[in-house]
Order: sequence, then C-alpha cells, then structure tokens
Amino acid sequence: MPRDFEDPNTFGLSAAEVEERRQKGLVNANADVKTKSIPQIVAEHTFTLFNGVNAVLALLVFLTGQYRNMLFMVIVLANLFIGIVQEIRAKLTVDRLTLLTATDALVIRDGEKQKVSVSDIVQDDIICLAHGDQVPADATIVRGSVSMNESLLTGESDAVHKGPGDEILSGSFVDSGSLMARVTRVGAASYAAKINAEAKYVKQAKSEIQDSLRMVVEFSTILMPFLGGGLFLRSVFAEGMSWEAAILSVVAALVSMIPQGLMLLTSTVLAIATTRLGAKNVLVQQSYCVETLARVDTICLDKTGTITSGRMELMGLLPLGGHDVSEVRQAVLAITGAASDDANETAAALLRAAEGWTEEAGAVSRVIPFSSARKYSGCVLEDGRSLALGAGQFVMGERYAALSRDVATFGLLARVLVVGSCGGFDEEGKIEGSFEPWGLVALRDEIRPTAQETISYFRREGVDVRVISGDDPRTVSAIASAVGVPHAERYIDASTIQTEEELVHAVETKKIFGRVTPQQKREIVRILESHGHTVAMTGDGVNDVLALREADCSVAMASGSAAARNVAEIVLADNDFAHMPEVVAEGRRSINNLQRSASLFLVKTGFAIALCFICIFFPPFPFLPIQESFFSGLIIGYPSFVLALEPNHERLHGDFLTNVLARSLPGSIAIVFIIAVTMMMEPLMGWDFVQTSTLCLLLVCMVGVGLIWRISRPLTPLRCALIASIIIAIAGGSLLFGNFFMIEPLTPWMVVYLFSAGALALVLFALLYRRFDKSIEHEGRLAYVVKKAEVAYAQHRSRVRSRTRG
Repeated sequence: MPRDFEDPNTFGLSAAEVEERRQKGLVNANADVKTKSIPQIVAEHTFTLFNGVNAVLALLVFLTGQYRNMLFMVIVLANLFIGIVQEIRAKLTVDRLTLLTATDALVIRDGEKQKVSVSDIVQDDIICLAHGDQVPADATIVRGSVSMNESLLTGESDAVHKGPGDEILSGSFVDSGSLMARVTRVGAASYAAKINAEAKYVKQAKSEIQDSLRMVVEFSTILMPFLGGGLFLRSVFAEGMSWEAAILSVVAALVSMIPQGLMLLTSTVLAIATTRLGAKNVLVQQSYCVETLARVDTICLDKTGTITSGRMELMGLLPLGGHDVSEVRQAVLAITGAASDDANETAAALLRAAEGWTEEAGAVSRVIPFSSARKYSGCVLEDGRSLALGAGQFVMGERYAALSRDVATFGLLARVLVVGSCGGFDEEGKIEGSFEPWGLVALRDEIRPTAQETISYFRREGVDVRVISGDDPRTVSAIASAVGVPHAERYIDASTIQTEEELVHAVETKKIFGRVTPQQKREIVRILESHGHTVAMTGDGVNDVLALREADCSVAMASGSAAARNVAEIVLADNDFAHMPEVVAEGRRSINNLQRSASLFLVKTGFAIALCFICIFFPPFPFLPIQESFFSGLIIGYPSFVLALEPNHERLHGDFLTNVLARSLPGSIAIVFIIAVTMMMEPLMGWDFVQTSTLCLLLVCMVGVGLIWRISRPLTPLRCALIASIIIAIAGGSLLFGNFFMIEPLTPWMVVYLFSAGALALVLFALLYRRFDKSIEHEGRLAYVVKKAEVAYAQHRSRVRSRTRG
C-alpha cells in the first residue's frame, strides 16, 4: 500500500516506537477473566480434607500389612478422578470457544496496513475497523464516522453514533461505517478489563449438598482423634490386643464415620447430569451448579441475547399516501440491496425479510450508504428517481409528527423507519428537495421463538422472573410483556436511582430494570440473595460479568464475551435460552434422587460415630474394614446408584441435610441398639469376635434392606427387583465369599438369634421412621437443630474465607 497517511494522526507508529512501548509494557495483554488452569483444578480436587483423612487411614492400614482392608481407597480415587476429569473437560471446551472467537487486528505502522494479534497492539497504535469488527482496545477516533454497537458493554441495543474525537471502548462492535482510531488504553487499563478485574476473586461454589457433605466430614474429622485415640488405647492397654489388630479396628470405625460412597455417588450423578446436558449443547463448568439451579427461585434475565436474539426482524410495512405495499418493498429492496456489502443490523433484517418477497429492485446508479450522523441511507435509480430510508425526524423533519398515529399502530416494541422518494442527494449525501413518504417500515428486536415457552415454564414452577437490561425500560417492559413475564408493567429506569435504599426498594417492588449499569446489576443480585432467594443470572456481555460472578448460579451465551463465558458456571453453546428448563429438570432429577440415596450413606456415619464412642468403654469395634466394604457395597453403593439414576422432576422441598437425617437417623438408632444388645450377648452365648462381628454385619444388612424398602416407596418393578437382588447378593456373598469378607458360618443358635434380633430391630426402625417422618413434615425439632447447625457452620466458613482473603 502506498504511503498515503501523511497526516501524523493516521501514519501510525514506527517499528522503533512500537518496540519502545513494548519495553515499557504498554501492550494489549489479554486482561480477560480466565478459566482455572489445569494445575488449579487438580489441586482443588486433590488437596481436600476428605482426601487427606482417607489417605492417613489408608497409611495406617498399610503399616499393618493387611492390604485388602485398604479397599475403601478405591472409592476415594474414583471420586477424585471423576471430579478432575469433569471440570477439565468443561474448561477445555470453553477455552476452545474463546479461541474460535479470537481475531487479528488491522493496524497502521510506518504508513502500512498490517495484521497483528490483538495481544500485540501497543498504546498509540492506529487501528482500522469496519462493519462487524470488534474494538480490541480503548481508542479515540481520528478519521471516519461509524455507528457502534455497545450492547456487550452497556446492555443498550441501540447503535451509538461516533465520529472524530469520540472514544470507542474495547468489546464494542462497529455496526456500520469504517474508522481509524488511536489506541489510548491497553490491557488491564481498558474499560472492559477494569470490569473484569472486579470479577476475578475466587467464587465459592454455592451448593447445599456440598456444604452438607463438607460439614459432615469436618464434624467427623473433629471427633476422630478423640474417638480413634480412645478406642486404640483401650484396645491395646485394657484388652491386650496387638497394635496391628487395634489399628484395623480403629480404622474400620473411623472409615465408617466418613460418607465416602456418598461423595462418590454425588460426583458420579452430577457427572452424568453434566454429560447429558453436554449432549444438548449445555456446558457445565462447575458440576455442583446443577444442584443450585434446581433450587433457584429467582432468575434474572438480560434482555439482549437471552429473550431476544440480538438481531432485528421486520414487524411490518404500512403504505402511505396512495402507495401500495409492492412500491414500498421495491424501494426497500433498492436501498438495502445496493449497500448489502456493508449492511448494518437494520439493513440485514430487511434483506432477510426480502427473501420471501416477489418484487425486484430497480437498477441503481448511485448508493448513499447509511450514516449514523444522518440516520438514513439511500440510492439513485438509473431512471433518475432518488429513494431514502431512515429515521422519520431526520428525513421529514417536523412533518413526521403528522404520522404519529400511524407509527403508534406498531406498538412500543417497534423501531419505525420511513421510506420514500426525494429530489436527490448532494455530494455529501444530504437530501435535496422535498421528501415524499411512501410507507412506514417497522422493525423490532428479534424475540427468540422459544422465549415465551421458557418463561411460561418458570412461571409454572414458581420461579420469579426479573429482566435486567441496559436498554430503555419501556422497551424492555414491552418485550418482557410480549413473552409473558409476570408484572412486566412494573418497570424502573435504574439511572434515576441515587441511593442504596432506593435500589433496595426498587428490587422489592419492580420486575423490569432498564438503563442498569454493571455495578447496579451486581447489587440487584446481592439484594435478592440477602432476602433469602437463590438467584440465577443469565447474560452474554462484559456488562453482565459482575452480576454473573455474584449470582448463586450464572448462565452465559457462547456468542457473548469471553469474560462472561469464563465466569459462568453454565455456558449455552448454541446460545439457546430454551435449554434452561432442561437444565432445571436435570438438576431436580439428580438432587431429588441424591437426597433419597444419601440417607443410606448417613446411616453408616450415624451408627459408626455412636458405636465408636460406645466401644471406647466396651471394646472392640465389632467390624473390620473389609466387612465395612461388604456392607457399603451391597446396602449403600449398589442401591444408591440404581435409585439415583431414575427419572424424577419433582420440585425440591425442604433442607437437604434435614431431609436426609430424617430418614437415616431411625436406621442408625436401630442399628446401634441391636448391635449393643448383640455385643452384650457375646459372653452369654460364648461367641468369639468373628462370630459376633458376623452377626452384627448381617443385622446391619437387615436394617439396611428395611431402609431401602422405605425410601423406594412407591414400589415399582425395578425397585422390587432391586430389593430382591440385594437380598440374594447378601446371602450369596456370605456363603460363597465368607472367607474373603471374614464372615463366619452361622450355627443354629446364631440363626435363631439373627432372625429374632433382626425382627426387633426392624420394628424399632419402623416406629422411629414414622416418628421422624412426621417431624420433618411439621418442621419439628430436627429441622430446627439442623438449621441452627448449618447457620453456625456457614458463619464459620465465612470467617475462614475472610481470614484467607485477608
């Protein structure tokens, strides 16, 4: 290209000047919000309290040489593997989306146009942008007049006119026209980067299940040194057991206190849920957010890209002054078709609509491209007629007011243009002579065809829908009303809100928010959460990043900004908001079934803690680690996995831990009672430790089958087959693999005792289950105690996080 940029404003930097700025660090380094690195993901899943405790217990067993008793580590390693693989897979997919949307930039250096990576742009570079290009760094226009789309930054869908001296911000798009601009801020100093920087704190997963499991593990860990130490000392010094036997007994007790299988089941069920959603183009970056979304009672939607597609569509044409629809169409075709190579979104919408028309445009001799300053475009036909299409105030002046009644027929959703003929155009493209209107052309934001059905789903499910946008609140209200958002008429212009008290009042009384800043979006989400709501936020732009980071569950569109994708827990790869009901349904299936299955795991945790305490005074602990694996596999693991994968779309009710304990505590109490009785009977009946341990194991299995029968109601053929297969497996395992699991053959008196004690334990279990079930229905004492414990634990976790950040 010849050196025609003698103007110093457009000649660009020299190679030496570029290198000087690089040395000073004035380079457009990527300051976007990043996904977690693979080492971070591995570290977060590996270095947990759960893994640490199990590793210590496995080491103790290893020292005894009884390696088969380390079988419980298979569950720990499987849980670790599933968690790491699932999160890395989601990370790599989102990173690929970012790479696919990355483009080079056109800059002028030494008077020559060059293509460089966006990250190689330096401060004071001259960048060249045209229709459809995204601004790579904050800059000031030095040449050209354009129409800018800043919706990813502000949420405002209307194009903004920019000319020489005006600032353009990174992340915005050129809607029409072309420009040259001098880069003023790069990297972390840019507008978008400053917003992103506020979203870079580590977001803690908000999961009731995860918090409950963590609380159980921490509670068990606190008790372990006291119960394990006491049991070991009593076994060695008071009972004369060898240290190897004492260690095995203690480890068996302590392993039972940790719900290992529940951790694995949770990871597996959520991994299956994320895999199913992935097949529907829904990328889940944090598996626990599936649970959170299933509990959502308030969803905040960004209008552009969520309810609307981000494109314009033709609403209709209204002929004026004796002209017919065919004439209006021909005029629209001539004007838009002549400038199709540089069509803005308005022209593109008209061209899409024109594909179904039968009219043909006349031959054009001159094109008047759209100018955001003039607000119209036009053309001159070969027969000499001049046509124009644009905003009524700009092409008709004061005469446009006479058409107000016709314009009003299209409603609040419409963006109305006027098309007609004029005397001609001067050299700069200004209209000459009088403009004669031929008709009105009404366009609107294209509403997603599935938006109304999706909103209707949330209404049926009792989810409160809020729309938060940077657009005019009246327009947002009209669009929200069109898709069925309840109380869409209750809107507010957020730019009029001055104080925090006014914002709180607005959140309590309004459903539609327009002219909202990124900071206000975040505060709206915070206020809703402070009122006890579980909030989901959807968005696609830089202006949504702060709110996405703050929400309990965040959903981003793949076509949006990289920052929005990277901070969101869920990314809709095909940009279709209609997947949201599927996500909620998948979450409900997973969490309802997990809640039911979790009671099986916490039965073991409950009776293990109680037995461990009892056995400090009356040792030894009646189980070996390998026997725990037998019970855990048949009574807990196998039925839990089967029940956890059944269809279940019921709404979530109540607190997770309360619901689980109400079903597990009756089993724990019944087991502790009958095992205590069995241990007292040992000297009377003359049983040795292995015989007593065998009876205790089989009694636990009997109560476990009773619990499975209870949580499987109403019984289906699959559930009946499940219970039958468990009973057969217990009998077969005891008879065929008794030596491996250290299960002693039963004597006649042992058989009599087993069935008598088993019947007693099942009666006690049934009575307690009915009592606890009524307690949970009426928010009884159990619910109160659990809620107080959860509040105290949440406060403890908050203090720990505060100290960590500090």
